[in-house]
Amino acid sequence: MNEGEVFHEKQRLEFCAIHALNNVLQERVFTKESADDICKRLAPQCMVNPHRSVLGTGNYDVNVIMAALQCRELAAVWWDKRRAIQSLCVSKVLGFILNVPSRISLGIVSLPLRRRHWLAVRQVMGQYYNLDSKLKNPVSIGGEANLRTFLSEQLSQEVAEMLLVVRRDVEEDGSWLITDDLKK
Repeated sequence: MNEGEVFHEKQRLEFCAIHALNNVLQERVFTKESADDICKRLAPQCMVNPHRSVLGTGNYDVNVIMAALQCRELAAVWWDKRRAIQSLCVSKVLGFILNVPSRISLGIVSLPLRRRHWLAVRQVMGQYYNLDSKLKNPVSIGGEANLRTFLSEQLSQEVAEMLLVVRRDVEEDGSWLITDDLKK
């Protein structure tokens, strides 16, 4: 597979949440304007919206991501990282949105500070890809075993979190999780 065939938005300002959403959906669906509209719906009475940067540069929170996915008949399921990654039913998951610590850079200078950053992982034509908007190009992770290793490594970071992007019926029936009954 040519990585040029994989949809991959690159980082602009603090729009990593928008990029992660579009990258996991594999098309440009959400924009700054649509994300700002979601923020207004989430906090209609607030002068300073708590779901985004006051400067208008992005930095959208998890509530915006969850509401955006609901607009597409999808759901975000928070992954409890105390669970073994082996209990994840990968075939029921459309993609993954991770929130990880990320270094702050000014041009070529990397500062000793870290901020939170949203990134997407998605299977495209049988291969899983790291679709982090800070990457120059999508990076192939490989198959399911490599995906599980990648996710485990990401979640081993103390402040890392993961959302499973699933269809609403999968969220409702909990089939994203391999239960003890199914392991037998």
